[in-house]
Amino acid sequence: MHFVDLPRLPAALPDRAHLSASLFRTMETSSIILGALGGALAVRRDKAYNYDFTGVLGLGLISGVGGGIARDVLLGDGPPLALQHPHYLALALAGAVLALFFGSMVGHRMQTLMLIVDAAGLGFYTVAGATRALNAGLGFLPCLLLGITTAVGGGSLRDLFSGHPPSIFQEGELYALVAAIAALVFLLLHKVGVPDNVATGVATGVGFALRLLAVRFGWRTRAVDRIP
Repeated sequence: MHFVDLPRLPAALPDRAHLSASLFRTMETSSIILGALGGALAVRRDKAYNYDFTGVLGLGLISGVGGGIARDVLLGDGPPLALQHPHYLALALAGAVLALFFGSMVGHRMQTLMLIVDAAGLGFYTVAGATRALNAGLGFLPCLLLGITTAVGGGSLRDLFSGHPPSIFQEGELYALVAAIAALVFLLLHKVGVPDNVATGVATGVGFALRLLAVRFGWRTRAVDRIP
C-alpha cells in the first residue's frame, strides 16, 4: 500500500506518543488509504445520487482525512496536520483513485482485508486523536471526545456532504461505541501512568478486537424506539 514516498515523520507524531516510527507509518498509511478507499466505494455504490469522478474523489478525500482535520480545527492549534504535511492528502487521494478505477474489482476477500485494516485503524486513530488532545492540555472528557471525532469524523463528514444523516447516529454497527471504548482504555491507562507505547498498543488492540467481534457476531445498536 505504499503509493508515495513518505518523508521522515514530522510533528504529526505527537510528543507523548512514543510509538515506533515504522509502526506509526504503517498504521497511518494503511488507515488513510483504506479510509478514503472505503469512503469512495460507498459513494460509488450509492444509488440515491449519480456522482461523477469529482464527487467520488472529493468524498473519498473527506473520508480519509476529514476526522483529523475536524479534530485539529476544534483544537485550534495552527493549521490541520493534513494541510501542513501534504502526504496525508496524497495518501487519501490514492485511496479514492483506487476506488474510482478499480472499485468494481473489489471482491469478498478484498473487503475482508479492508475490514481488518479498518478495525486496526479505528483504534489507532482514536488513540492518535486522544493523544493530540492530551498534548494540548485538555481534560479527560475533551480528550475522549476528540479521540472519537478523529476516528469517525471522516465518515460522518462524507455522509453529510453526500446528503445522508451520519451513519454513526443511526442504528447499526458498533463503530463510534468501539472508538469510545478504545479512547477510554487509552486515557485510563495513561492516567494511571502506563507508558504510552503500551497504552497505545492495548487500546488499539481493544478497538481492533471489539470491531471484529461486533462484525463477526452481528452486534448492533438499536433505535431508541425499539428499546423496551
